[in-house]
Amino acid sequence: MDTVDFEIWMFIAGLGIFLFGMYHLETGLKGLAGNSFKKLLQRFTDKRWKGILTGSFVTAILQSSSLVTLLVLAFLGAGMISLQNSLGVVFGANLGTTVTAWIVATVGFKLDIADLSYPFLAIGSLSYLLLDSRPVLKNWGSFLIGFGLLFLGLDFMKTSIEDVAGQVDLRLYANVGLWIFLLIGLITTVLIQSSSAMIVIVLSALNAELISIHQSVAIIIGANVGTTSTLIIASFNGTADKKRLAAANVIFNLVAGAVSFLLLRQMVYFTIHYLGIREPLLELVFLNTLINLIGIVLFFPFIPAFARFMNRRFVKSEPSGTCLYIKNVDPEVSDVALQALDNEISRVYTLVEEFILDCLLIGKNGNHRSSGIKNIFRIEKNLLETYAQLKTIEDEITDYYTQIQRFKLTQSEADLTSNYLIRVRSMIIAAKNIKDVIPNIKEMADSEDPVAVEILGSLQNFAVKNLNKLSSQAPEGMGREEISRLQREYEDFYILTVNYLYKNIPPKAQLSVSVSSITNAIRKIVSTLEELITSVNHPESRNNKGTEPAATDAGTLPAESPFGPLQGQD
Repeated sequence: MDTVDFEIWMFIAGLGIFLFGMYHLETGLKGLAGNSFKKLLQRFTDKRWKGILTGSFVTAILQSSSLVTLLVLAFLGAGMISLQNSLGVVFGANLGTTVTAWIVATVGFKLDIADLSYPFLAIGSLSYLLLDSRPVLKNWGSFLIGFGLLFLGLDFMKTSIEDVAGQVDLRLYANVGLWIFLLIGLITTVLIQSSSAMIVIVLSALNAELISIHQSVAIIIGANVGTTSTLIIASFNGTADKKRLAAANVIFNLVAGAVSFLLLRQMVYFTIHYLGIREPLLELVFLNTLINLIGIVLFFPFIPAFARFMNRRFVKSEPSGTCLYIKNVDPEVSDVALQALDNEISRVYTLVEEFILDCLLIGKNGNHRSSGIKNIFRIEKNLLETYAQLKTIEDEITDYYTQIQRFKLTQSEADLTSNYLIRVRSMIIAAKNIKDVIPNIKEMADSEDPVAVEILGSLQNFAVKNLNKLSSQAPEGMGREEISRLQREYEDFYILTVNYLYKNIPPKAQLSVSVSSITNAIRKIVSTLEELITSVNHPESRNNKGTEPAATDAGTLPAESPFGPLQGQD
């Protein structure tokens, strides 16, 4: 009895050592190349097949499908990857986890793995403990510790199972249905939360001839379904995207598992008689890989339709808020959070640009919009609602900014977040400037005064021209010289327009729009464009604003006028 108890504890100790090794291996690799893997996931997921290959490769290296899935969730929330392509990555991650089984089957049972683990543990432990001031070497130490513990834990499990295998009569399992073994694999994996550890247990049992190849494959199928529990648990209080990925992963493994279980005997027969793989361990790891390949082949043609189907699920779990990107990304993942913030700022700029054009009663191509009496009140109500929405977005971005500041940021990341806040503030000020003169613009549009109508047309054309120019500059920003040139151009336009108004004021009896209304519209529209210059540039590029260009007499006007020859001008 004492001997049996000892073997049980030895087996549990081996399992614990193996899982602890997986943890150190993952930690070390994240420290050594975490950002590289993030960039790889971002860069090579624009196609379904690329997503599958990238997910397989990254998971094969990191040996953590859970980590890869959490990274994908962050990218998905930030708008850096679509749900369709993220599904490809998750499906590929399932395939990537099979690499552990191949390493264990080809190395772990062929060599004296306890002796193999000692050099890794010796070098890794010393590096991890003594080189704390050198992060790269410490991460290498963590990686080596993990590698050594994997093999040491495997040796413990293998030895404990081999010692009890001779005491078990296999004939007792001869008439037990394979579905029992499938349930054993599923339940055990849910409990230990590691399909890699589960397959090592099965390989040890198969190596000790404790179970047959058919029973082993049934356990592995159950383990593939059971490993989805990790993501399911993580998605309970998660966003809609997290729940969609978790559900998609469950469906993928259920379908692949059901098809493989139905064809289990045929797959084993095919592997032995057609492929000539007669070594039980290699046969099992091959079939484990084949099960995941079957799932990928079955789902690949339908990934777009499957993504659309999943997008319609869990709608009630969508995060609250007006923003699209930042509400789905944990601010703790700083680089992804900054990308989400960048996407959100770009969206705000587009919304503000559309708002400005709506206020000016024109389209981006310069086409004028109708402005009848019935349209006035409807448009004004919608514009005020749009402005309120922009203010809400600004508040949400500001709140997200404060959340990001709680985490450790590099100096460049801190500067970038501050820049984002300055840019969004400038956009909202621009929106406020144009919002304040909506009544003036409509008054000019409805007027029969030719001067008011002409000035409004000039303002509309000037706004369209410069909005298009700023939009083209937004991705890269502008240099100081370009900013100064534009600001001088805006000031010149303001001076010319105001002087044109002053020289062409009709008699008071014929004036249908007050001069103050027209000058207010001119000032605010020019100020709106000036604020947008700030919104597409870094803080250090910002010149002093707040001084309104002063109108001058005709003798100081620039040579060219946006109106042609001024009335009364020599």
